[in-house]
Amino acid sequence: MTKNILITGGAGFIGSNFINHILSVRDDFNIINLDKLTYAGNLENLKPSEGKKNYHFVKGDITNSELVDYIFNKYSIKYVINFAAESHVDRSILGSEVFYRTNVVGTSILLESARQYKVEKFLQISTDEVYGSLGSEGLFTENTPLSPNSPYSSSKAAADMAALSFYHTYGLPVVITRCSNNYGPLQFPEKLIPLMIINVLHNKKLPVYGDGLNVRDWIFVIDHNKAAELVFEIGEPGQVYNIGAGREMKNIEIIKLILKKLGKGEELIEYVKDRPGHDRRYAIDSSKIQSELGWKPTFEFEQAIDSTIEWYLGNKSWWERIISGEYQKYYELQYKNR
Repeated sequence: MTKNILITGGAGFIGSNFINHILSVRDDFNIINLDKLTYAGNLENLKPSEGKKNYHFVKGDITNSELVDYIFNKYSIKYVINFAAESHVDRSILGSEVFYRTNVVGTSILLESARQYKVEKFLQISTDEVYGSLGSEGLFTENTPLSPNSPYSSSKAAADMAALSFYHTYGLPVVITRCSNNYGPLQFPEKLIPLMIINVLHNKKLPVYGDGLNVRDWIFVIDHNKAAELVFEIGEPGQVYNIGAGREMKNIEIIKLILKKLGKGEELIEYVKDRPGHDRRYAIDSSKIQSELGWKPTFEFEQAIDSTIEWYLGNKSWWERIISGEYQKYYELQYKNR
């Protein structure tokens, strides 16, 4: 039986990779992609899916309750995967309103329509950043108290709590995934890895916050999406599943690795003033999804970072269009005089 699935934010980095993957392996999914096409949304990301009879794109905002209701009714939506989010911490520090509007209000509107139309599964895509910052040891588990430190992470924590409240109050079959830092093809250049790759290719300085020793747990986007697919299929309603590949690296280690792989020297590194509230370390315990659902990461970091760099080298026309215009204004605002 065909599943009518509303995927929000499907023109962004993770969402577009998910749609392209899922439509390459499933013909029993009818995908309706609702995306506002903000600066980070790009229909070019979805070229592999264009023209497929089981793929439909709708341009719109998840905070538009009338549009959301129309989509649920028109397409007989019975499943929701919510990728839609304002997701860049730096931008949330520059201005938080859009983060709360999209991530909290938008999610609540989706949940309300899902309740009214008796949706059979609602997958909320979240982040490990809701847990806050770790010390030098330990891992985030699903039972770690939420302690967000940025406007972005606080908005995602609020959305998670809203989703779980609909499970407990109305019995809406909600499940949540919280993933560590993603990387891979189609990632917007404001994020660490593509930012550094592109700056190196332009012989530009590489801005490193603080001492560069902040630690992140990295996962290739395809591994994340296969985990999300599995949670969507067999995850237990009311549960949270952490997703991570167990690859912790300091930011400066990532940057030096990119420099080495692209044959450039460390003189391009420029330490700049740290961002406010910069979490020191993230690290995910993904034993729950591995033991209960049978997922495990398949990509080694060394293999996946090579393929990511190769993708950016081979797709200059994609990112050259992106880093013109509005992005240059953001870059100037974010890094000038730091």
